[in-house]
Amino acid sequence: MFSQVGPGEIILVLAIALIVLGPKRLPSAARSVGKGLREFKQSLTEADPRHVEEDDYEEPAPKRAPAKPPATD
Repeated sequence: MFSQVGPGEIILVLAIALIVLGPKRLPSAARSVGKGLREFKQSLTEADPRHVEEDDYEEPAPKRAPAKPPATD
């Protein structure tokens, strides 16, 4: 039912956005939407363990032996 969005639907959505936001606020709104989508995509990529690069992997710090208590004589 809603599987494809054609050029007519895109033009309709853009026309409604232009009427609601106006020509001055439309570019900043589009910029905000683009930035949000970019951050969302980046967070999905970072959360996927298949996309972890070797540079991002940090070796765990070696465990240190417990300190010996001072000798009491």
